[in-house]
Amino acid sequence: MPIKSIFARNIFDSRGNPTVEVDLVTDLGLFRAAVPSGASTGVHEALELRDGDKSRYHGKSVQKAIDNINKVIAPELLKAGLEVTQQSEIDEFMIKLDGTENKSKFGANAILGVSLAVAKAGAAKKGVPLYKHLAALAGNDNIILPVPAFNVINGGSHAGNKLAMQEFMILPTGASNFTEAMRMGSEVYHHLKKVINDKFGLDATAVGDEGGFAPNILNNKDALDLINEAIAKAGYTGKIDIGMDVAASEFYRDGSYDLDFKNPQSDKSKWLSPDKLLGLYQEFVKDFPIVSIEDPFDQDDWNAWAAITAATNIQIVGDDLTVTNPKRIQTAVEKKACNCLLLKVNQIGTVTESIKAHLLAKQNGWGTMVSHRSGETEDTFIADLVVGLSTGQIKTGAPCRSERLAKYNQILRIEEELGAGAKYAGKSFRKPQ
Repeated sequence: MPIKSIFARNIFDSRGNPTVEVDLVTDLGLFRAAVPSGASTGVHEALELRDGDKSRYHGKSVQKAIDNINKVIAPELLKAGLEVTQQSEIDEFMIKLDGTENKSKFGANAILGVSLAVAKAGAAKKGVPLYKHLAALAGNDNIILPVPAFNVINGGSHAGNKLAMQEFMILPTGASNFTEAMRMGSEVYHHLKKVINDKFGLDATAVGDEGGFAPNILNNKDALDLINEAIAKAGYTGKIDIGMDVAASEFYRDGSYDLDFKNPQSDKSKWLSPDKLLGLYQEFVKDFPIVSIEDPFDQDDWNAWAAITAATNIQIVGDDLTVTNPKRIQTAVEKKACNCLLLKVNQIGTVTESIKAHLLAKQNGWGTMVSHRSGETEDTFIADLVVGLSTGQIKTGAPCRSERLAKYNQILRIEEELGAGAKYAGKSFRKPQ
């Protein structure tokens, strides 16, 4: 059943920016995939091709990537006559066709759109749900549902407040199944809204890019206090842990860290050395139920990364550090820089390479957290991916905004389909059994 047609178009992501959508048609019907886009992107990521013409969409148009699919990738793939079940061969074919290290010829957004659509068509050809097809591609026969990491307070590049650290998340590790985890997340989220409203007024309950609240606080500890209070009010103390994505590359200045980076007049004498910032994280871990910190330091500050990984027993997640890239992951393993991979399909650009990145992390005793991007679409691919790979953890925003909930809702459907046999990662989310 070779591919009948591949067609790409321009659609809009959750921030109102253009992105790529791909329609792939086989004898079994139409399979559609959309490509997400990040705000705080690591310099080592595969290239997202944008046109750069300032007169159209502020330079963010993706017409070149779309043309690369419609005029080059599609005709070449159709000529090759590959089956949609040949995921790795198709991905390899596109990588070779592009011929660059970081997919800059066609754009990772062009290649990924096709790769995702192929995976959906391959699942249909096999007559299995997408998560089962992805599990087979990864050689995984133990299906486990993830702990959701809900981003409930937004700062950094995702929000217009003064908060430097980008995401404060709640992880319902004490839930007995995914359905209960969703209930706990939703209830705490609504308690948090009331707590913020009572303290800062109604305008502080507006939400950031990922559906989390963005109260105008400067002190990162205040965000943790607000979350702790909401967890307590919901009656879930001890059942819900806290995670953070600091995105420290965003406020790294001349070897120091500026927690007031959104203020052009920030006081240099208050910038923190890597050691001081590490001390702050250790305080957080001591005072709050923190189980995971992502990007605690700049993407090239390897020594500081190794220091925090050695100094704490929590999960240290590499995102800007590793950018889902096997070469960067290998370096991080050698330097003992972190112990968990953040998996974003659009950082590397194909389904096959995403699976390989996860398997490389797993071989080295790391965890893997599957992740959305701040510019999302209604495509639910990563919900099936996290179940198929059974990584035990996913972050795809707050329990708010449809492009975020689309993923959580898809996992609810998968749990229902798995029935009594469904397993939830829970407290062992770092190494699900």
